[in-house]
Amino acid sequence: MRCVGAILRPAAHGAWDLNPRRDISSWLARWFPRTPARSVVALKTPIKVELVAGKTYRWCVCGRSKKQPFCDGSHFFQRTGLSPLKFKAQETRTVALCTCKATQRPPYCDGTHRSERVQKAEVGSPL
Repeated sequence: MRCVGAILRPAAHGAWDLNPRRDISSWLARWFPRTPARSVVALKTPIKVELVAGKTYRWCVCGRSKKQPFCDGSHFFQRTGLSPLKFKAQETRTVALCTCKATQRPPYCDGTHRSERVQKAEVGSPL
């Protein structure tokens, strides 16, 4: 029997045991932290975009995407533990999508970017 990725461990009787179960918890913890990172301020103003009815979009939650306000996968590669907000446009229209990541109506802007807290924060820093 061949065990791919098995780990050899010393057994109690002095011989080596072949443990077919890999300990991947440290690998998982590195890529999927238990405590997610906090979102960072991407910009201090919303971005107006035209959404197409029936199309699914992925709004950046972490604030690290270079394709704001949409996700480019940065949350995964920077190991934030956050995931994008997937939503489907109900109608074709122009909307303001939040980029300060502090909105109470994600992914839509609710004006929170005008608050003193957001305006004092540095772009790229958490609130």
